[in-house]
Amino acid sequence: MKVIYPRVKVNSARRVYVTFYQNNKRYRLFNGSKINSEIYPNSYPIAKRMEMGNLLASEVYQFLISDLTLEQLKVSNLIKPNMTDKDYLTVALNNKLKENYTKKYKEMLQFIFNKLIDKLNDSPIQSLHIEGVLNKYNSESSYNTYRLRLCSLINEAIKIGMTSNPMQGIKSKKTNAQMHKCYNELQPVLDEIKAYNFNLYQCCLMTYGCLLRPHREIRELTWSDFSDDLKYIHLSGNRNKSGRNRIVPVPSYVRGILVKGNPKDNIFSGKPQPLNQDYFKTLWSRFKRQSNLLELGQTLYSFRHSGAIEIFKRTGSITKLQKAMGHSSINVSLTYLRGLEIAELTESDMPRVLDINNI
Repeated sequence: MKVIYPRVKVNSARRVYVTFYQNNKRYRLFNGSKINSEIYPNSYPIAKRMEMGNLLASEVYQFLISDLTLEQLKVSNLIKPNMTDKDYLTVALNNKLKENYTKKYKEMLQFIFNKLIDKLNDSPIQSLHIEGVLNKYNSESSYNTYRLRLCSLINEAIKIGMTSNPMQGIKSKKTNAQMHKCYNELQPVLDEIKAYNFNLYQCCLMTYGCLLRPHREIRELTWSDFSDDLKYIHLSGNRNKSGRNRIVPVPSYVRGILVKGNPKDNIFSGKPQPLNQDYFKTLWSRFKRQSNLLELGQTLYSFRHSGAIEIFKRTGSITKLQKAMGHSSINVSLTYLRGLEIAELTESDMPRVLDINNI
């Protein structure tokens, strides 16, 4: 295969990088660490960076004509002769755990890895091993979630040299749309929650009024996330599901229950550390058992869904709903509305009966 010589470029911050393609994938290297080179162009004065960038490009070219890939080089010191599938999966897991994924995602990877390894011993991995792990989950949602995690691990193992692909032929299960039933009478439920636990009440009100997700985005809020007048919440991309910076308006009925504390403190714990990740999940489960008002299908997330319906019915704007919910695209919002069972057709859209006397 013909190797195209890498190009040296400069970005808007005047940082030099080398760009090239390998296996139809584009790469950008700002230094030589990934190819075991000690050239770091951007550690030099600006006037000398392009010269060092050209030296890095030369070393990248030598790497490209060696027929190694970045993935192989990344794990070459971990690859040993006569590795079993179990060994490859172990390396793959360790690679994944080093990446910038959420704690929950990493815990799920570790969990499903342990389940698979228990079935493997030292035998080659086969589809029946995968099916043996997944078929223990009766829920289609759980089955599909863990299937995706296994796909992620096995694809990583294949990158570094595992020859089999036991995921072939194992398809996801079709799931029926699930709807968090919205609250038709919101105030009585909020009053009941307020009487039960104020933290839970505050979380529910913010889930509805600010459309934030309760278990992470709201639970981890500190007072420094609010503007000085408490009218806005500022969340960086690593603090919310969309991965984008968000500025969320805080309605007056939410501001009315907030008592601002130390900027570094969590708004619920009063300390720099947030409450544990299952805090609101546990509170909601206990409240649900003693509630006289909750209906089947109504959850903590139903407050967010109720807020979404309120916005869409009032504005009729899918774009505004997308921004309010923090969705990455309008397509996500459209899917969300279908799950909420908002009618997309009205009576006036339906076929009319023709007057047969005038035909």
